[in-house]
Parts: sequence; C-alpha cells; structure tokens
Amino acid sequence: MLSTETVDGSSVPTETLLSALGGKYSAEILNETRTPTSAQELSDRIEIPIATCYRRIEELEDAGLLRCEGRQLSEEGRRTNVYRRTVDTVTFDFTGQAPSIESKKRSEAKNQLQDQLDE
Repeated sequence: MLSTETVDGSSVPTETLLSALGGKYSAEILNETRTPTSAQELSDRIEIPIATCYRRIEELEDAGLLRCEGRQLSEEGRRTNVYRRTVDTVTFDFTGQAPSIESKKRSEAKNQLQDQLDE
C-alpha cells in the first residue's frame, strides 16, 4: 500500500488522502477553513447537513488536511471545536508507476496574518 507524508510528518495511505479529497464538499470545506471555523459555520456556509459536515471533517482530519485549532464559544454559548486547513495546495501526479502527491504546508505566519485580516 502506498503512503504519503502529511504536512505534520506522519504517513497517510494514499487511498485515504485521495478518498478524503474526493468526498463531496471536501474542497469547499478546505476552502472555507483558512481561518478557524466550526462545523456549524461550515454547514451553514456550504449549505450541507451537519452530519455530512462532521463526516467530511473527520475524513479530512484523518488525511492530515484539516486539524482542530481549538475551541471557542458558539453564538448559543456552547464550547465548540474550530477547524483550520493544514495545506494551501495539494498536487497529484499520475504519470509514474504510482500516484504521487505533494502538498504545501500552510505556515503559522500565514495563519496569523489571515486571522488579523479577518478580524
């Protein structure tokens, strides 16, 4: 089984990464998580059921493409997890014997700058 190194240095099976990125709404979730975002916010913005949103979040976390950034208070006063993508780009190459995947890690400096811009 082929595996791909994630941005945090861990190894993820290539099939897991391809499956996570191939899931309906996965690209939209990654696009919306340039700043810490809750599952409910994602569900509302993308207009998908919350259960589907949580499934995609779990798949993207397992693939190393999304991580829980912490917890914050929701509008209802509940503590909720917020998620942020860990990559800015993912490139696939299918020309060789096996697929190769490269990803560009999202830097902490870029995260901090994005947070300031969105305030």
